[in-house]
Amino acid sequence: MIAALVAGALFTKQLLWTPISTINMTDIVSKQFRMTGASFVGTDKNGEPFKIHAKTGYQEYDNPDIVFMDGVSGRISRVNNGQRVTDDIKARHGKYNRIRRTVTLLGDVHVDSSNGDKIRTDELVITL
Repeated sequence: MIAALVAGALFTKQLLWTPISTINMTDIVSKQFRMTGASFVGTDKNGEPFKIHAKTGYQEYDNPDIVFMDGVSGRISRVNNGQRVTDDIKARHGKYNRIRRTVTLLGDVHVDSSNGDKIRTDELVITL
């Protein structure tokens, strides 16, 4: 970041001073891997398909196994009492743990199932 400020000043022949105290290094380091329109597609432990989409997502540099998501939507299929059920999900935020294979949905969680079931909650953990 500092190299970019110095290089910019050299190219424009203007001296640009930015106090170090105004640079939020925690934000720069913690959200290094940012995605827009991210989708995760796969199968769960039972071989049933899932698809999760996020308007935005990011990974933290020191926590690469978690994908933090905003504007989450998706579709998960499962078999319940011999019948295939499709769950359409929506939430404001979510966390996908690649190691545990869980999705934690947070904030205005809506699940509408093809069998007529509906869930409305603030937090829901789905094991894939």
